[in-house]
Amino acid sequence: MRSMPRMEESSERVGTIRVRAAKIPDERGFATKGEPARDIVRRCLAAGLPATWVTADEAYGQDWHFRRLLEQLDVGYVVAVPKSQQIKSLAGIWRIDQLIEDAPADAWQRTSCGDGAKGPRVYDWAAAKLPANVIFDPDPPTHDRWVMARRSPSNPGELAYYLAYAPVGVEITELARIAGSRWAIEECFQAAKNECGLDQYEVRRYPGWYRHITLAMLAHAVLTALAAQAGGEAAKGAAETDQPSSRSPWQRSGGSWTLSCPTHEATTTPSPTH
Repeated sequence: MRSMPRMEESSERVGTIRVRAAKIPDERGFATKGEPARDIVRRCLAAGLPATWVTADEAYGQDWHFRRLLEQLDVGYVVAVPKSQQIKSLAGIWRIDQLIEDAPADAWQRTSCGDGAKGPRVYDWAAAKLPANVIFDPDPPTHDRWVMARRSPSNPGELAYYLAYAPVGVEITELARIAGSRWAIEECFQAAKNECGLDQYEVRRYPGWYRHITLAMLAHAVLTALAAQAGGEAAKGAAETDQPSSRSPWQRSGGSWTLSCPTHEATTTPSPTH
């Protein structure tokens, strides 16, 4: 038992030696993925970047602190979440896949979420607004929170789930477009590897790695800007749905769907946040 503190102390020293050998600056401490993501958002907005929307994969989408920061900054988002994501309200807590299971057939609409290498990426989408959060939202609310799902037309069992925060009056086609824009991130990295050698480095120290990554991404940004000037924007599709054919917690309200009290029993103790 007495040797354990010495072992931990030894591992700490080894870690410190490796960090110093790699020339990692002292201010670069350990951080979870969500922390640098929040810092990036703050820095971009502080620099005047005209960011209206943020989209991200499940690793960031399931982080409540990341979503809440965007809400506080009045930045809309459409972020992917796992099927086990909990949807919380004053009435209880439910899994997002349970809520999507209750969606009537009429709630699904087929629309493109952007162009891919083989043409438009067409999926079936279902989205419903959540009740306003009386703790965080102004009266009347300026934004709505949504639950969303994307379904493959060729494989209906293949679903992806999303949470969204959008200005009042937004259409589902716009939410789908924002969700689909996340693929551009993967395409960006792949293009940077193929065209600018983003992954072609053999370094053991932080300064060399940082310089290589920075210059490769800068070169890719220049190429992307030149390509954008020479190209055009893809047209956005639109679709409409009819009224639901049976009773459901999904209720039509104006031109969109709203979730009333779900039929599933709450899974845990209620919390005042979505």
